[in-house]
Amino acid sequence: MISGAYNLVVMSNLNRSNLRRFVLGLVTTAVAGMVLWAAPPDSVQDGEFHGQPAFVMANDKIELKVLPFGGAMVSLTLNDDPEKMNPMWDSFRADIEAGKPIRAGGSAGHFVCVDGFGPVSKEEGQAGLPGHGEAHTLPWVTQAAAKQGKVSSLTQAVQLPRVHEVLTRTIEMVDGENVVYVNSRLRNLLAFDRPICWAEHATIGSPFLERGVTVVDMSKNRAMTRPHEGQRPRSHRLPSGVEFEWPMAPLIAGGKADLRAAPKPSDSLDHTTHLMTGREHAFVTALHPEKRLLLGYVFKTSESPWLQTWEHFPPEGMMARGLEFGTQAFDLSRRTVITDNKLFGELLYRWLPARSEIKTSFLMFWTRTPDGFRGVSDVEVKGGKIRIQDAGSGQSITLAASRSL
Repeated sequence: MISGAYNLVVMSNLNRSNLRRFVLGLVTTAVAGMVLWAAPPDSVQDGEFHGQPAFVMANDKIELKVLPFGGAMVSLTLNDDPEKMNPMWDSFRADIEAGKPIRAGGSAGHFVCVDGFGPVSKEEGQAGLPGHGEAHTLPWVTQAAAKQGKVSSLTQAVQLPRVHEVLTRTIEMVDGENVVYVNSRLRNLLAFDRPICWAEHATIGSPFLERGVTVVDMSKNRAMTRPHEGQRPRSHRLPSGVEFEWPMAPLIAGGKADLRAAPKPSDSLDHTTHLMTGREHAFVTALHPEKRLLLGYVFKTSESPWLQTWEHFPPEGMMARGLEFGTQAFDLSRRTVITDNKLFGELLYRWLPARSEIKTSFLMFWTRTPDGFRGVSDVEVKGGKIRIQDAGSGQSITLAASRSL
């Protein structure tokens, strides 16, 4: 047993081999007044992802892999799927296919960007602050892992030394459900209120993301293309800073394109933003109609009013598409976000009070769809159920969802 007071920053000095033994061993530590404890119980197994240590959570329906380094949720599969299709963006596989070393840190699949969503200023970079915040670049410590009745849970925490914050996240799965519940808390260790930038960098990728096939749907929103005038030349198909009505967006070449699916052929990199505050709970989904597989997210618009889609559509090779919900419209520097302040009358950041904490919660689901299911027109979470509707085909899916959002 290893015990005593440890600062989580010490873990950044561990190599991957030692890190594996550290996080999976019995650990007691004190961080900002919290006692953290870690042990490998039956509900959370020791696994791997492309040779990287990973925690494996599973019930009788789905299996989820979570990296202890960076906290990314990198794989979500159905237990009865012989293909074991994973909808998440596998950046490690992309590195391997490109002949590059596997990237360090947890920028894969669904990772969290806090405190920061976008590039850093020159001064922040010199001070050691990475883009997209520190959380995905550091080892996370397990606070608790247990199973009570039908509910399995994994609670992890990471101290962010450069911004003086602590992020704590609990993931829950319930037997008999195709749902993952995620609840997070961000604590301010400083004695003054501050604006923070926080995004859930949920990203789908190939082979689940297929040109002209996989479609993205979302709740009603106010949309705009990302401004890109005066920036370095890039392969854009969408004009700079133009409002549009989802899913039909104007093209630089003229006409409009349905953004639900990646173009076929493709060769572009664009972003769009979506203000989702028309309802209490917003949704975004990705459907592969031929494989009959559907990934979905439901989140609170009071916590995450914005959704950014990031379209990485190269002419060949692996594609990626971000479904990134959080506090700001686009992944921009902290200085830019605070200076701009608002878009469409909505704040582009969230306040974190002095020596206090704020929370976010969302759920994601991964399920099969019936034949002929072609898209999602609405998602409702109510009465212990998730009801997913396809107005086009007149079909619906109902999933058990016993935990509150």
